[in-house]
Amino acid sequence: MSALAAARSLAGKRILVAKPGLDGHDAGAKVIALALRDAGAEVIYTGLRKSPEFIVRVALDEDVAAVGLSILSGSHQELSREVIGGLRAAGAGEVPVFVGGTIPPQDRDALFALGVKGVYTNDTPLERMIEELARALA
Repeated sequence: MSALAAARSLAGKRILVAKPGLDGHDAGAKVIALALRDAGAEVIYTGLRKSPEFIVRVALDEDVAAVGLSILSGSHQELSREVIGGLRAAGAGEVPVFVGGTIPPQDRDALFALGVKGVYTNDTPLERMIEELARALA
């Protein structure tokens, strides 16, 4: 998918970028939020240290097309499980969840088994992440 096609497919999509848990570093989340905005998405950013319950509530209130979790703390499996479980319990299990941050390669399969739709680390090109997200939301 070309960058132009990706931008067109994200146009008008509402995407939540969230920082669950106690992680206090959000530079990467802000880079992702800006890249998504530049690709045409409407981005809602929660800020730092939000609970999974808060993230689910915002996702529902904002009627988002996707949730992106930025996790650097090492608790990506637990936090992803809680957010996905909360979305399912609220009847919004169809909202795809993507995870980025410090994710060891050996944890990827476990995240996909939980229902995560994409896993991105600091070496993932922004263009690839945007293209994959656009395909998932098409």
